[in-house]
Amino acid sequence: MSLRFVALLAGSLLAGCASVPPAALPGREQIREFALEARFALRITLPDQAAQSSGGRLSWEHRNGGDRVLVANPLGYGVAEIDTTPTLSRLRTANGEVHESPDADGLMEEVTGQRLPITRLPAWLLGRSDGTAEISKDSYNRPARLREAGWQIDYAYDDEAPTALPARLTLSRDGEIELRLRIEEWKENP
Repeated sequence: MSLRFVALLAGSLLAGCASVPPAALPGREQIREFALEARFALRITLPDQAAQSSGGRLSWEHRNGGDRVLVANPLGYGVAEIDTTPTLSRLRTANGEVHESPDADGLMEEVTGQRLPITRLPAWLLGRSDGTAEISKDSYNRPARLREAGWQIDYAYDDEAPTALPARLTLSRDGEIELRLRIEEWKENP
């Protein structure tokens, strides 16, 4: 797997914490810090290039204004790790390469050639906007679709509770990138 593809995979995303049953989690508006375990499927279709697909698992921890995303292949072997803080972002690959930048989105552009919305992903997971998004709600008043900065995020839920967190998300941009997440577990206050 090429470094470019691995970095794109890692960037399109989000560990060791006590699990909380989904019904016990507060509503999305009260959550500030979280961790999640998910499976993913990624498809990249860039102009004049063959489509690339990959899948695997990810562990994502969002706390203290930063993120740590661990990406593994379907067999559980680590592929990449991204650590972001307000002042530094670092991408480490399985072969030991390290890339750093003060700007997470810029780091992804430098490594992959694509400006990826790393800084927006934690909010988008919870159906939140920076004030510029168009958000459609479902019949339970939960986010069903969010459009912001050229990206579309579609949400699906496993239960009908108005405060339920999404179990499935599809993030896409212009038919070039599609990331499907199946969130298996949400954790509050990692």
